[in-house]
Amino acid sequence: MSIIVQKFGGTSVADSQKILSAARKAIRAKNEGNQVVMVVSAMGKTTDVLVDLAGQISDDPPAREMDMLLSTGEQVTVALMAMAINSLGHEAISMTGGQLGIRTDSTHTKARIHSIDSQRIHAALDGGKVVIAAGFQGVDESSNITTLGRGGSDTTAVAIAAAVGAASCEIYTDVDGVYTTDPRLVPEARRVPRISYDEMLELASLGAGVMHNRSIEFAKRFGATVHVRSSFSDDAPGTVISSQPESLTRPVCGAALIKDEAWVTVQGVPDRPGAASTIFSKIAGKKIGMDMIVQNVGAEGQADISFSVFRADLARTLKAVEEACEELGAGTYTCDDNVSKVSVVGLNMATQTGVAERMFRALAEKGINLQMITTSEIKISVLVAREYAVEALRTVHEVFGLSQPPEDAEETQPEEPLADKGRNGVLARLHGMEDLIIDEISLDVSQARVTLPGVPDTPGLAAQVFDEIAESGTIVDMIVQSIGRQGQAALSFTVAKEHLEKCLGIATSLAEGFGGQKPTSSPEVAKLSVSGIGMRSHTSVAQRTFQSLADNGINIEMISTSEVRMNVVVDGQHGHKALELLQKEFKEAMA
Repeated sequence: MSIIVQKFGGTSVADSQKILSAARKAIRAKNEGNQVVMVVSAMGKTTDVLVDLAGQISDDPPAREMDMLLSTGEQVTVALMAMAINSLGHEAISMTGGQLGIRTDSTHTKARIHSIDSQRIHAALDGGKVVIAAGFQGVDESSNITTLGRGGSDTTAVAIAAAVGAASCEIYTDVDGVYTTDPRLVPEARRVPRISYDEMLELASLGAGVMHNRSIEFAKRFGATVHVRSSFSDDAPGTVISSQPESLTRPVCGAALIKDEAWVTVQGVPDRPGAASTIFSKIAGKKIGMDMIVQNVGAEGQADISFSVFRADLARTLKAVEEACEELGAGTYTCDDNVSKVSVVGLNMATQTGVAERMFRALAEKGINLQMITTSEIKISVLVAREYAVEALRTVHEVFGLSQPPEDAEETQPEEPLADKGRNGVLARLHGMEDLIIDEISLDVSQARVTLPGVPDTPGLAAQVFDEIAESGTIVDMIVQSIGRQGQAALSFTVAKEHLEKCLGIATSLAEGFGGQKPTSSPEVAKLSVSGIGMRSHTSVAQRTFQSLADNGINIEMISTSEVRMNVVVDGQHGHKALELLQKEFKEAMA
């Protein structure tokens, strides 16, 4: 008998009628011959009300007591849901996180799951009951109640699906699936029938509120198929999140916007091993998550390091930067809290020429300046002034034709259920469920680097450069553009070695045309890529990478980051040594 996990968010259980409606969905699945686990959130705005109540009592409530308080929201819902199912003539039992066997670490308000003992869940299911699970919570080794932080109920649902070997995990929400972008901002946005784990991870990190990134990390780690469905329509097909993308040829599957970003540039950083590590260790020490990280090639013994953070974290970030500048003897830093990040995501963009150029050209034609650029194998992100954010999002959505389904969408095949994938392999990974997993550390020595220093920081510059590169038939790999100084920026990119001379000639001609400095290049660079699950939530990955290389005298020339991968470029002669160092550094996390 198959097990189905159904998760209902706060809006889906906001009142008694919605609770009864959710109960009927569970009963329908049970009558179809499945065993059913329901994971529920607190009703409606309950969590917000509890947070506000705590604020009325204390300006700084203890984190442990906040967990005690906030966990009561889900406990109310599970009890009412069990009552609803019983009133409809079926047996149900409600369970808290502790009763479910969810063990976490002791980081209150944002705990990680260590393991799930599913014996009690299986016993209840085998007894014919619907199990009603409290989302968002667990217990630590001392039996203290903990909560999992933002998106915790999604994480609970996918974790339980992995632990019990569910055939599928259905996420019921107030939208009918995952869209190509936010339909509130872009009316032409299209629901996608299927999206891959990596694409969804990138979009979730970029603010796509349908799913939280930690839950997608779980799904990818354990091979769980997630089906996002509407709570209010039984006919809506929803979106399946699995290993397969919707299209095998279209380069971009979705676009996203984070409106409230800020950037910081540390200028005049000594261009030596360990400089980046010093800066990022100070920031990591304050538990601040960095997003776009761009280090461009240094000149005259100095480099600029730029990165973005959430606007709300800027003040704390600047304190850390001040400490780092003092320690490094760095020149100064600048910042701007009036920017937004626009990104496009797609598994197929790495194998197609001109993807970045199309994005840059479309934005240039709208007169939108790109303040910062970073790329990975499946994502291109740019920072723009906040006033142009929505226009930029609509522009990139249109230029990649995302409102229309791809021609090859029907070629994807049904995903194999988790229960059929080898339970022993899954169970072996349940302990340390949210530990960092490094899938691969790779070395690419086939590339060369081109840098245009001192280019005009004006709309259309990147489009002009990559227009001509694309016309030459060259695939560009990494692109980083750092924040400009005094109206100038630095733009670097990597290409295959055999295309270096051609691309350097293009860059030289362009630099002469807009009065920039002479381009520089390196025919021998080594690109190291660290990819895995938990790269964003485990904020130490970047710091450990930088420190490991710095301790061995290896300087980093370029950096780009994404949700599932971090890339660094070093001098080619250090490539193999750098690979050995990173493999050693992350040995315990290698899958």
